[in-house]
Amino acid sequence: MSKEHVFDEKELLASRSESLEHPRGKRTLKTTKWAKPVAPMSPERIAPISRKMKASTPLFASYLNVTSDTVRGWERARRRHFGSALKLLEIADKSPRALVD
Repeated sequence: MSKEHVFDEKELLASRSESLEHPRGKRTLKTTKWAKPVAPMSPERIAPISRKMKASTPLFASYLNVTSDTVRGWERARRRHFGSALKLLEIADKSPRALVD
């Protein structure tokens, strides 16, 4: 199911005018800074993070809000980490106290 878009010449010309106002200092554009993508971690990097935090596997898992089996799976390369879990692992690596406090 495709959505038909009606061409509106007035809208196009208005947006062109607005875009030209920015370099002239008449309009401020909003910019958004995106977070850098997190690089995948090897299983060998995960275990030292929990040791650095002086946390057992169950405690480390609770900091990340995952199960102990999940952490063990990451450490043994049986499971893949991604998304928010990967970001939390990066935070734990760089600022361990952030997860504990």
